[in-house]
Amino acid sequence: MKPKTTNVSILGAIVAAFGAGLCCAGPLILLMLGISGSWIATLTLFEPYRPLFILLVVSLLSWSAWTLYWPQVACDDGTSCAQPIVQSRRKILFWLGVITATIFVTSNTWVLWVI
Repeated sequence: MKPKTTNVSILGAIVAAFGAGLCCAGPLILLMLGISGSWIATLTLFEPYRPLFILLVVSLLSWSAWTLYWPQVACDDGTSCAQPIVQSRRKILFWLGVITATIFVTSNTWVLWVI
């Protein structure tokens, strides 16, 4: 397992999920934070790129899941992948990333209920 690859792919998936939700949840979040202006309407320009962001999210999370759960490579003693606590933290980070990505990717459906 390559821990740095796993961490980067989880972080990349969260960033891509934010990009996927930028057109829908972005204006709502900004307004809830008290940030307003006519420029917020320009965030809807990201709508055509939403499927690409979603594809990127699914790809990166799939890669992270594969590197975390399937290939069990023997680790050298003293490395971070040999420590069970590090492995459990990576899995927790992965599942938090999945939850965050799901919230942002599905924002176009639930944002209507919030408003």
